[in-house]
Amino acid sequence: MGSAPGDAKKGANLFKTRCAQCHTVEAAGGNKIGPALHGLFGRKTGAVDGYAYTDANKQKGITWNEETLFAYLENPKKYIPGTKMAFGGLKKDKDRNDLITYLKESTA
Repeated sequence: MGSAPGDAKKGANLFKTRCAQCHTVEAAGGNKIGPALHGLFGRKTGAVDGYAYTDANKQKGITWNEETLFAYLENPKKYIPGTKMAFGGLKKDKDRNDLITYLKESTA
């Protein structure tokens, strides 16, 4: 992650406005347009059962953690060329830190 720990409350607002239309975080949330994010940290790309990932996502072969999410969320299509995630990214380090802090708490 970037230099400062994030603010989970601000991250929750970012999730609600930028992510929740396509993703769930709670244990029984299930897949929507995007895969369920519960259990995200420590999971490999393309690993949620029942979700139709692109080959690019399946073959990326990384494990989601603070560093990989920080890079991915800046520019998803650059980090995983061929991803179907239609999200332009969060350019500000602070926004990414806030969102990652929220995700770490809400997806565990």
